[in-house]
Amino acid sequence: MKQLSILLLAIALSACTKKEAPKTEKLTQYVNTFVGTDGPGNTYPGAVVPFGMVQLSPDNGIGGWDRIAGYFWPDSTIAGFSHTHLSGTGAGDMYDLLLFPTNSRFTDDLWPDQKAYRPYSKFSHENEEASPGYYKVMLESSEIEAELTTTERVGMHRYTFPENAESKIILDLGYALNWDAPTETTIKIENDHTISGVRKSTGWAKVQHMFFVAEFSKPFENIVLTPEADLQNNSEVGGKNARFETTFKTTEGEQILVKISLSSSSVEGARKNLQAELNHWDFDAVRTEADKKWEEQLASIKIEGSDYQKEVFYTNFYHLFLTPSLLSDVDGAYKGADQKPQVAKGFKRYDTFSLWDTYRAAHPLYTIVCPNEVQNMIQSMLAHYDETGLLPVWSMAGNETNMMIGYHAVPVIVDAYFKGLPMDAEQAYAACRASGMNKTEEMELYREYGYVPFNEEGENWSVSKTLEYAYDDWCIAQFAKALGKEQDYELFAQRADNWNNLYDEKTNFFRAKDVEGNFLEPFVSKEYTNVYCESNAWHYLFAAQHNIKGFRDLMGKERFTELLDSMFTYYPSAEDELPIFSTGMIGQYAHGNEPSHHVPFLYNFTDTPEKGQKYVREIIDTQYSNKPDGYCGNEDCGQMSAWYVFASLGFYPVNPANGIYYLGSPSLDEAVINLPNGKTFTVTAKNNKPENVYVKSVKLNGRILKNNFITHQQIIEGGELVFDMINVLK
Repeated sequence: MKQLSILLLAIALSACTKKEAPKTEKLTQYVNTFVGTDGPGNTYPGAVVPFGMVQLSPDNGIGGWDRIAGYFWPDSTIAGFSHTHLSGTGAGDMYDLLLFPTNSRFTDDLWPDQKAYRPYSKFSHENEEASPGYYKVMLESSEIEAELTTTERVGMHRYTFPENAESKIILDLGYALNWDAPTETTIKIENDHTISGVRKSTGWAKVQHMFFVAEFSKPFENIVLTPEADLQNNSEVGGKNARFETTFKTTEGEQILVKISLSSSSVEGARKNLQAELNHWDFDAVRTEADKKWEEQLASIKIEGSDYQKEVFYTNFYHLFLTPSLLSDVDGAYKGADQKPQVAKGFKRYDTFSLWDTYRAAHPLYTIVCPNEVQNMIQSMLAHYDETGLLPVWSMAGNETNMMIGYHAVPVIVDAYFKGLPMDAEQAYAACRASGMNKTEEMELYREYGYVPFNEEGENWSVSKTLEYAYDDWCIAQFAKALGKEQDYELFAQRADNWNNLYDEKTNFFRAKDVEGNFLEPFVSKEYTNVYCESNAWHYLFAAQHNIKGFRDLMGKERFTELLDSMFTYYPSAEDELPIFSTGMIGQYAHGNEPSHHVPFLYNFTDTPEKGQKYVREIIDTQYSNKPDGYCGNEDCGQMSAWYVFASLGFYPVNPANGIYYLGSPSLDEAVINLPNGKTFTVTAKNNKPENVYVKSVKLNGRILKNNFITHQQIIEGGELVFDMINVLK
């Protein structure tokens, strides 16, 4: 009897243990892919996997700045679902391969003023949902439910139709928005359920090739090709606006699926991608796998906090992994930046490098959470160098757009090198040096004068270019020194001081000079002129990221602190006309644009670091949210999101290439970074409350941290960083 009682007790305890076992928290539930689709964020809500080639998302079908990513939250129409999009940029490009289902219930001409008729559908956010790797919407004009998911290189559609004798699916290669325009399109009918072809286009990226193979789960019934074709004798059409339409008889609730694989190299490349990644019709399995990939990616940082904090954090973390995007096929083939066929051997070829933005925080964050992918990125940049003779500036779709300024692939490569990531150091250095010695007219002037003289005809962003070139030169100098290239080290170290050539000690600002060395007059620090890139003199005041101490000492610590204070308190007046990129303003600090992202952390170079802690928390609390307008500016391919992730953890890379992260004010109770090497680095904020924005003390692995920074090496070795937070500093 006693043994039976013990057995029953053991069973009861076992059942209790099983019942109380904690469930693994799904992190994807906290991601709101609609954040950034309203306001200036310019994000898209559709289906994509981390760094995927396919960005399958709805397009409202209307052009304009607010619809740069194809979709704008306030709109109420959908023109279809295209397979490529840019995340958070100011560039109206991509939108390849628009697919749209419709039927005879659709009778509205929603946009009668359009030059060429294209069906649109009304929709409501009440009948729309999305999560990482998945999107669903009810197309109200036809009562068709559309669902989207994706692998790396293949987009998958599932359309649930009502009963209708004229249900249709349309593939429109002539569809274009904003800067995008087709130059050559082809559609070929391969059999009764497969089509293939190419959409060649121009835009921001001048030569874009998107080859495809599309398979349908139901055989075609009636086919219409545009331009008109005799299908008995010709199964292929071309021109600038090729269009395919097939009609089906559908029963109530019938589902038709479509798989569209992409390739920049060839139709055969697209076919290989389809065969390798999606050789079945199980939509739910693809969606589950996409969710799994996102879950694994997001799990590299586990946080504790409120649901709201988790929603904002993981939504920002999600946006970090949308770019760079995959360019190479499963066999490595891709269209090179030299417009020739290329093959990536032993690495994934990435593109969509928004480096003027992402070198600042996104790429340093990648070195912590996904260093293996960083190796792919570095090899991709070096492939771009092999193809063009220079590193990428702002590359996408196998092109160099040369948008923005600097040669900021250099700090990305140098940072990775000093963090010990494998690379061919000699090739990498040669590529960095080539970019630093490029033969453009402005670089020749920069080398001659030690600054870029302003151009009276165009004014050419001369101040910004000088400061950013000097930073990149510093990076090359450190690389040269590490490799024992003393002559190069001396050359680039001297050039790294060129920021000082435009410093005006009377105003304490960097100002434009002509070839005679005269400052451009008149000068008003808050005015936006073309000598500053998307900025004014305030935004570039602290741009010597590689020598903040030298800049501080040049003007004196007291004046340095005064200018920092003024930056956050000198607000634009009602009469000031702010350009579209000056958003998220706190004084003259513009969080909606990148040049001043590091500035709040510069209080670590003063006697009042607590001021920076206050401003960091203010930016976290006021410039980000979990709503569709949750970004105060363009999300910019992960940079805005990377700032939030770093800042909420309590540190930030002021100089993105020296492996040092300066402390701020963590907003999270706890965060555990699950490092790829199997170790963990935990950040804890004791006494963390909304009002406790100041840091009383910091301990690293149980010892008081004497510095106001931590290093990359300390993070990857694992350990614990503990902030003790307080409300009022005594």
